[in-house]
Amino acid sequence: MTQDEEIKDYLISNSPDFRRLAHEHHAYEAKLEAIRSSSHVTEAQELEEINLKKLKLNLKDQMNQLIQEYRHEHAQAQHS
Repeated sequence: MTQDEEIKDYLISNSPDFRRLAHEHHAYEAKLEAIRSSSHVTEAQELEEINLKKLKLNLKDQMNQLIQEYRHEHAQAQHS
């Protein structure tokens, strides 16, 4: 397991904010998979897909910010 995976696991277990973001990210991915698996994609679904990708990316950015904050706090704690 990589350090990033360990941090994510820790934050999912210990940070309600990170857990909520991860859950939303997963839900958007599931919706995207449903659209992608459709045999006929409507224009509305194409627009929804674009919107879901943007929302998912925003969540990933927020999750990465929390990971960076954890790293920073953890690094400071080790140097104290």
